[in-house]
Amino acid sequence: MSRTMSKKHLLVGFAAAGVLGVGIAAPTVAFAQHGATPTPSASSAAEQGTDRQQQRADRQHEFAEALATELGVDTDKVTAALEKVRAQHKGPDKGDRPERPSAEDRQEKLAERLTQAVKDGKLTQEQADAITKAVEAGVFPGPGPGGPGRHGGPAGTPDK
Repeated sequence: MSRTMSKKHLLVGFAAAGVLGVGIAAPTVAFAQHGATPTPSASSAAEQGTDRQQQRADRQHEFAEALATELGVDTDKVTAALEKVRAQHKGPDKGDRPERPSAEDRQEKLAERLTQAVKDGKLTQEQADAITKAVEAGVFPGPGPGGPGRHGGPAGTPDK
């Protein structure tokens, strides 16, 4: 019986080693196929934007070629279909990114929320005034009259 158990353990060990080997080898091979040498970064923001656009276009072209090969369809048809779907998804009224509200709009909405919080008894007027003063001084993250903003917020603050 112990001999049977050891064979089972041996088979499980070989299976685990095979899975681990494939898990390590597959990304290594994929990385080697795409070129292991990193490209130097561009010095100006305009060149970086152009490089990013070119890299994105290259990735999209590679994706379209792989999909065309998998489906047995012409690459041009796949590319046209992908562009059509992207255009439908984007829609005529949707842009790449939604427009951010101006600093004045954000301050106005904050003032409305603070006024409501005072009415609801969640804050005192002194606390609301202190928050408004802190925002105007640029204490809180985000764009405001105090200068350019930072992404994120205080740690542990739940998102609403």
